[in-house]
Amino acid sequence: MAQLYFYYSAMNAGKSTTLLQSAFNYEERGMKPLIFTAAIDDRYGKGKVSSRIGLSAEAHLFTPESDLFVQISELHKSEKAHCVMVDECQFLNKEQVYQLSEVVDKLNVPVLCYGLRTDFLGELFPGSRYLLAWADKLIELKTICHCGRKANMVIRTDEHGNAIADGDQVVIGGNDRYVSVCRTHYKEALGK
Repeated sequence: MAQLYFYYSAMNAGKSTTLLQSAFNYEERGMKPLIFTAAIDDRYGKGKVSSRIGLSAEAHLFTPESDLFVQISELHKSEKAHCVMVDECQFLNKEQVYQLSEVVDKLNVPVLCYGLRTDFLGELFPGSRYLLAWADKLIELKTICHCGRKANMVIRTDEHGNAIADGDQVVIGGNDRYVSVCRTHYKEALGK
């Protein structure tokens, strides 16, 4: 029976690497994974999931307007999908998380979502909020703070490496803009 999975973490825990490894496992067994990523994140090129360790794969794009149930249903009809994998799932909206649950419940296709749990202010992203509420399985991928403790928070930095405590929820970036830290160092960096 298919299930909806949410693999979440702070930045640099290997979410995209884990997605790409899972896709490879499906392909190695002659199965077809459908990979999706957010159109807003084009750091490595449009329609591509890439990991920091150099792995990559082509992906279908989603925008806030995408109807993922319709899109996946059409792809599934033309060539049976054995699994759907969604990178950058924090950028999904409530309706899209529901649509992915419909892929699981109506098409009986497992959906594996990979993304951040919280933003640089410690607030849930919309996609993450509904995945935490509706997913069948929640799996935390771990990374570490510079002190060696588990990093579960993300700091956004300016061009000088100083922590930023306000701004838009979404600013695309990697190690140049974000640092994963433990809660203690998060509070310290933001003067809390």
